[in-house]
Amino acid sequence: MSTIERGRSLVGTSPRTSVARSTDAGAVATSTVRQPAQRVVDGFDGGTAKGSAKATGVFTAPAGSKDKVYDGKLVGANGQTFEPGTPLRDIPAVTPRNNPNATGTVIYTNGIRTDKSGQSNDLQAIADRTGMRAIGVHNATEGTISDLLQCVKDKMDKGKNPAVDTLADTIYGELKAGRDVHLIGHSQGGLITSRALNDVARRLRIEDGMSKSQVEQTMSRLKVETFGAAASTYPDGPQYVHYINKRDPVPNIFGLGTKGWTPGDLLRHAGKDAKVHYFSEGNIFNGAHSLSDTYLNHRVPFEQARAGQF
Repeated sequence: MSTIERGRSLVGTSPRTSVARSTDAGAVATSTVRQPAQRVVDGFDGGTAKGSAKATGVFTAPAGSKDKVYDGKLVGANGQTFEPGTPLRDIPAVTPRNNPNATGTVIYTNGIRTDKSGQSNDLQAIADRTGMRAIGVHNATEGTISDLLQCVKDKMDKGKNPAVDTLADTIYGELKAGRDVHLIGHSQGGLITSRALNDVARRLRIEDGMSKSQVEQTMSRLKVETFGAAASTYPDGPQYVHYINKRDPVPNIFGLGTKGWTPGDLLRHAGKDAKVHYFSEGNIFNGAHSLSDTYLNHRVPFEQARAGQF
């Protein structure tokens, strides 16, 4: 199976061909991941930084193509795009402007109404703010109405979304290779992240035969940050930090909601032991939902956030 099928009740049990496998990928899957966990460093196997990445799997769209052709593609430095399944080590990442030799890689999924150029700008802002290398999973835009309709399908876990498939396959491949993964999702990108994480959890249970506790243990190697996300539920296991602007209607209406208990919280789940940081800035007409102008200004280092120190 080359991608995660949508609209199904269970994940297929046949292995996929699109996921980058580790060197022992031909071995029979077991209920635990045998390789020792490593942090993803520069997106390379073995956790060692290299000066440059070999650009393989490059995707070049025909001149004049609309943003849709990049849907689900991986985005690297200078807006270069790569086919899904391209190993992270082969993608030159966006680096912080003050540190081109940064280590650590974050995978970012964008929200609605963001074309590839806009995502490239976000990747640079993320790299500068986090001090990490940044690679994107592109969530293509087809205009506000089409994007919103896709959000509805994502909320219902229905229909095919190439960005969900690419992100889920990437996460699964990295976990099976024994590597940690750091994810960032903004707006619909947080919803896509939630959907992809649920797909990975189901796949680990069904294809790898893991128990619920084993799935959570395996997925604990995932660091997940969301900013103004439209998702209201997340699977247990990953280490979560959610940022919510109390003046941003997207997370307050469609996501995890406002600070303080409301009846809607009965249908929400931030993930076990998640940290949720609320703040107030701007308004719906003045950048309240902006990733680069608002949300990233409130981000603190991940371990600091997990300690509740915002």
